[in-house]
Amino acid sequence: MIEVLRAGALTTVQDQGRPGWAHLGVPRSGALDPAALRLANRLVGNPEHAAGLEITLTGCELRFTRAVTVALTGAPVDVLVERRPGDTGRPLSLPAGAILRIGPARAGVRSWLAVSGGIAVEPVLGSRATDTLSGLGPPPLRDGDRLPVGAPTGPPAPVDLTVAPAVPAVLRLALRPGPRQDWFAPAAFDLLLRTAYAISPASNRVGARLAGAALPRAVAGELPSEGLVLGAVQVPPDGQPLIFLADHPTTGGYPVIGVVDDVTPLAQARPGTTVTFHGPQR
Repeated sequence: MIEVLRAGALTTVQDQGRPGWAHLGVPRSGALDPAALRLANRLVGNPEHAAGLEITLTGCELRFTRAVTVALTGAPVDVLVERRPGDTGRPLSLPAGAILRIGPARAGVRSWLAVSGGIAVEPVLGSRATDTLSGLGPPPLRDGDRLPVGAPTGPPAPVDLTVAPAVPAVLRLALRPGPRQDWFAPAAFDLLLRTAYAISPASNRVGARLAGAALPRAVAGELPSEGLVLGAVQVPPDGQPLIFLADHPTTGGYPVIGVVDDVTPLAQARPGTTVTFHGPQR
């Protein structure tokens, strides 16, 4: 078992999500940076789809009741195994009873922790991911929680270090036109491409809210609810864009002006981070 001594601001169980259920109103969910969790799993000898922990901003503190191998990827953080410093991006062996202390992110927002054997909570629709919008999967961790750990399936990876990508000060996201450009003034899409926006503090796993130039509408009111996809840029009545992330709803009634090709960089975007858009490369 893993005993949660300090859960932190938001620590959730995540895997690669539950794709294929959107027609029933179930979002994919899963790790906001799937590749970072896959890397952590490979480092400890897990299959890539094994469940780990997504740790947000403030770190957490965990006790392990049996000997395990762990690996941490994502945001740069300070790691202590008991009183001994540890490294991110490499396998760490922990004896039974050891306490793992993960400090606050020095840059970025989120880290991903894999444990040999994986987090063995009960799956829902084939996934152990916590969906913060629908409530599927286990609830976010709280102090005093206990999480089961599965049996190891392979040896740790024989590596000494992996290099994490740097957290950029400005995110430049590729944007494709969306299905409801006719609901906006003719210049709105060009305005979106020419404007530098800032990540709002109201952002979360559902979506990254942006603050900047309001996008003018040509049609007032709301649409009948229609399907939404990962990366959809929806524009509420205040004109401020919202980029949907892993826990996004599957339908919505505000018009979608565009779709971001890859939302992974937003996993590490702190409030105030600058976001710009460019058209798809031809």
